[in-house]
Amino acid sequence: MQNILKRYFGFDSFRPLQEDIIGNILAGHDVVVLMPTGGGKSLCYQVPALMREGTTVVISPLISLMKDQVEGLRANGVPAAALNSMNDEAESARVRAACLRGELKLLYISPERLMLELPYLIRDMKVSLFAVDEAHCISQWGHDFRPEYAQLGLLRQTFPDVPIVALTATADRLTREDIQKQLALSDPVVFISSFDRPNLSLDVKRGYQKKDKDRAILELIARHPDDCGIIYCLSKKTTESVAEMLRGHDIAAVAYHAGLPTEERERAQDDFIHDRVQVVCATVAFGMGIDKSNVRFVIHYNLPKSIEGFYQEIGRAGRDGLPAETVLFYSLGDLVQLSKFAQESGQREINMEKLRRMQEYAESDVCRRRILLNYFGEHTDGDCGNCDVCKNPPQRFDGTILAQKALSAIVRADEQVSARTLTDILRGNFSPEVTKGHFETLKTFGVGRDVPPRDWQDYLMQMLQNGLFEIAYEEGNHLKLTESGRQVLYKGRKVELAVIRREEKPQKRGRKSLRPVAAPVLFTGGRPAAAPLAADSQELFEALRALRKRLADAQGFPPYIVMSDKVLQNLCEARPQTVEAFGTVSGIGEFKKEKYGKDFVEVIRRFK
Repeated sequence: MQNILKRYFGFDSFRPLQEDIIGNILAGHDVVVLMPTGGGKSLCYQVPALMREGTTVVISPLISLMKDQVEGLRANGVPAAALNSMNDEAESARVRAACLRGELKLLYISPERLMLELPYLIRDMKVSLFAVDEAHCISQWGHDFRPEYAQLGLLRQTFPDVPIVALTATADRLTREDIQKQLALSDPVVFISSFDRPNLSLDVKRGYQKKDKDRAILELIARHPDDCGIIYCLSKKTTESVAEMLRGHDIAAVAYHAGLPTEERERAQDDFIHDRVQVVCATVAFGMGIDKSNVRFVIHYNLPKSIEGFYQEIGRAGRDGLPAETVLFYSLGDLVQLSKFAQESGQREINMEKLRRMQEYAESDVCRRRILLNYFGEHTDGDCGNCDVCKNPPQRFDGTILAQKALSAIVRADEQVSARTLTDILRGNFSPEVTKGHFETLKTFGVGRDVPPRDWQDYLMQMLQNGLFEIAYEEGNHLKLTESGRQVLYKGRKVELAVIRREEKPQKRGRKSLRPVAAPVLFTGGRPAAAPLAADSQELFEALRALRKRLADAQGFPPYIVMSDKVLQNLCEARPQTVEAFGTVSGIGEFKKEKYGKDFVEVIRRFK
């Protein structure tokens, strides 16, 4: 095990649980692995694949993730290939022939393609192991249920003696039990790793309008001028408008969603993973499915629909273990829209409950990391010190009068107004909804004009969180007082609200216009801003990064496939002067030592 780990992957020791997981697979046991994104799930089946006779078949839902994994394995000298709809007939024939000759150690395949190949190719292969990646997709309780996964129970029937390992980054107790049932696993050994990703900072910005979001995003990117990031959006239209806004400020950005032509979508992803663009704006419904290790920030432009989805998406940041930022924007409008989606879905109760838990995370005033860990059944006594709540605990004030104004307006409007219309009433705005309902005649019309509209949105969100009113989604999102709200309005019960904090406006960059850039803006990638190096080491890092880019471009690989940022930092610290010494650096295996050692050592020697 240790020899394989060092020879092919360049590591001297396993992460927690990896060795035990591999040992159980080698012993022929079925295994369920719950490990966070970036926690090292892939090694759990890749190492035994290299130790067992035959080919390991990896079932993966995303073509882009297959491509990434195959490129990474080949870069480490491991024979691997993928069978999916992107292959032409000639390529598929070559892969099938290699499988039947036993030349591949790992074959990546989609669940749909697996079902087609199962009676023929897979049956005739020497299969050493089945690895079901993103296994939460098999469960109706998971956040991304895919009907095709439900057929994977056939694997146990067809190959009763071949061990199966199911791997996922996000699964609660119900989902884990469903995975075992659907795959017909035989007395599986279940491993649950720590979900803590201490290198990720967690930040929630509440009640921001579009202009405020754009300013905050520009400010964040200004802190990461040479780093890659992902912005997740709720709609296709938003991905395109945010990407256009960024290009208008000379930031290389692309949109990525299911509605784009296939060629354009593939080009956008390819430019991002090869560091030709800095930011990709993607829909949350259409996963990027990439293993890019040097993503330094992930922004959610809108509230996600579940903590599982949110956790998986922020997990795309900082996979190399270096510091990374995550920011979630949250507004009442997001909650209304997502609630409507959940109400209209085929699993109304499940999806509403998952949304409520996501809402609790976004609105909470306690350590956000504790909320995430608790959700996945991992408890901690201490606060993390790396989320916005820990760094800057909120101040509170007596908000009883503000609450009474809002609640009174709801009652006087016969509980027939949405949050937006309520804000117009309180501000004294003659909006079409106000005049149509004759709400300008109410006593409460204009009683809150001294409070800015976005502040009212924030206060109303806090009142919703405090249970003073609820939203009747089935009645046009009208607000209805609760018993707690009546206690405040009629009996003077006190209400505490959090003081709203606004960041200073960031300095604008580049052009003021929002017109798109005609030609792509080249982005060359850079050192993580959150992990500063000494001046001489920074110069060396840039030289190694430039070499990495040249080597990657020559082979058609993304730069992080050649070496991760973490490995480059290790090289800056160790400064090996021989190829042999180069091979002892963490993250450099035998194959990469022989392939790249001479080039990297030559650059390092100049800085001796």
